[in-house]
Amino acid sequence: MDKIIALAKRRGFFYPSSEIYGGLANTWDFGHYGVLLKNNLRDWWIKKVVEDRNDIVLVDSSVILNPKVWQASGHVTGFNDALVECKQCHNRTRADHLIEDKIKKKVEGLPVEELSKIIKDNKLNCPKCGSTDLTDARRFNLLFETHIGILEENKSSAYLRGELAQGIFMNFKQVIDSMRVKVPFGIASQGVCFRNEITLGQGVFRTLQFDLMEFEYFIRKDDWEKTFDFWKETMWKMALELGLTENKMRWREHEEFERSHYSKRTMDIEYNYPFGWKEMWGLAYRTDFDLKNHMKSSTVDLNYQDAKTGEKFIPHVVEPTFGLSRLLLTLIVNAYHEEEIKGKIRTVLKIKPFLAPIKAAIFPLQKDEKLKTIAYKVYEKLKKKYLVEFDDSGNIGQMYRRQDEIGTPYCVTIDYQTGEEDTVTVRDRDSMKQERVSIGKLEEYIKEKLKV
Repeated sequence: MDKIIALAKRRGFFYPSSEIYGGLANTWDFGHYGVLLKNNLRDWWIKKVVEDRNDIVLVDSSVILNPKVWQASGHVTGFNDALVECKQCHNRTRADHLIEDKIKKKVEGLPVEELSKIIKDNKLNCPKCGSTDLTDARRFNLLFETHIGILEENKSSAYLRGELAQGIFMNFKQVIDSMRVKVPFGIASQGVCFRNEITLGQGVFRTLQFDLMEFEYFIRKDDWEKTFDFWKETMWKMALELGLTENKMRWREHEEFERSHYSKRTMDIEYNYPFGWKEMWGLAYRTDFDLKNHMKSSTVDLNYQDAKTGEKFIPHVVEPTFGLSRLLLTLIVNAYHEEEIKGKIRTVLKIKPFLAPIKAAIFPLQKDEKLKTIAYKVYEKLKKKYLVEFDDSGNIGQMYRRQDEIGTPYCVTIDYQTGEEDTVTVRDRDSMKQERVSIGKLEEYIKEKLKV
């Protein structure tokens, strides 16, 4: 994992935030290639769940909602994790993560008394200093509290959103009034969320601020099981389409004590990271919990009315959730390869070409002004259609190495044969095979290669 994070920092995927001031735990900034990769994943997701379908619409809600939203949803009282603190070094960590890491037992959601007993019975120690002198587990809320108002005495409390779902539920009535949707239908959202995480993450795996992509699929109660199974199958296919290795993934059903307060059934797609099996995506059946509570709290009618029968009911909800920041890390972990080539180690990110931050790199074989001029013309032509790079900063081997670590699938080299035949050498990232391609057909060649 250290090698993967080092590559991510070295090649501009993500950096520790506020690093010149010593950083801030669980905060990371995305660099150029990280932003491009994240955007590609987001756009792919929107195409798959919205553009390619005719029953899911988009909303983009405010990060700050009326605090009554979080009270009605149960997050103010029920959105908690359990904390233990080392009495020696004062390091804080999540009790369930400490137990899971040490004895490989899923305990998230158990009462704090049981967590404390497991820690003491197994003599678990502080992950920082090794001391077994730990406090009892105690609950803390994951919502970030903020204040609205200019004058101190006039400030009112509010919360940064801890999930996208509540913004979707807040727009349920507006959507059914304006978008002519009919049950079953979905409302999708993508954006930033905040959780007061105390456990140190692995890179961008677990952070205070993170990007989510999720949707609520509104259905009749009797249809929840078949809908759940449909999205379970669909999510697995989506993961494979991204190029994730199938034998590094698994579905895991949450036990009753693990499930969130709103869920009747929850499953995760877990990925086998270098630090163990952890959640990548989640799928939950939220029943009618949210809409029912918001209707009761707000006194606004949130029933759906069937246009044909006139029947009014509160829809139930199946929720597929995709962590975008975490998915980026998963993709990098999955794509990271080290290969020995002629006694030297080649590090390469084998990202699916359609997701790669840079689609092709163009460079002259040698530092020759004529070759450079031709190479730049090829670059100027290709960049009108694709995100490509021009590079003449080193020898051919160094430029290949950099693009391999970025995950660029194709490198286009301008050599002395180019001027004679109007062809270039295209090198494939994964196989390292090279072939001559006419400059006139280069655009079509790349287009064909980038198909999903």
